[in-house]
Amino acid sequence: MDKAIRILDVNINRSREGLRVVEDVVRLVLNDAGLASRLKTIRHKVTHLSQQLPLEESELLKARDSDGDVGMNLNNASEDRRVDLSQIATANIRRSQESMRVLEEFSKLYDAKIALEFKKLRFDLYGLEKEILPKLIEYQNQSG
Repeated sequence: MDKAIRILDVNINRSREGLRVVEDVVRLVLNDAGLASRLKTIRHKVTHLSQQLPLEESELLKARDSDGDVGMNLNNASEDRRVDLSQIATANIRRSQESMRVLEEFSKLYDAKIALEFKKLRFDLYGLEKEILPKLIEYQNQSG
């Protein structure tokens, strides 16, 4: 089961990291406190839900193998370069959506109710993406 715990650990971190990037873009570029607050709330919910799993933080850390991660150096060209803020936001919100899907599936091994909550967060992110990206594109068009 420690491989499942490792997958949970990776995706908890990935989802929070992606959310933080988008939150900073929304907060510091768009100056949109409402959207930033919603992203922050989701990021904190990920933390809260992960703490509700019947796993100790020490189990997650023990399962972590950053140095041995065979995917650490697997990049494609689109990951190595971003051309604008909307690409940064898009890549990171989608990273978080994908992580939520993984968290949903692997949480089912421990608690179906928590898995359902990760699913709800994923759908919340779909809606936020639809709100954020047009605003970023408009901002970029106006700022030249």
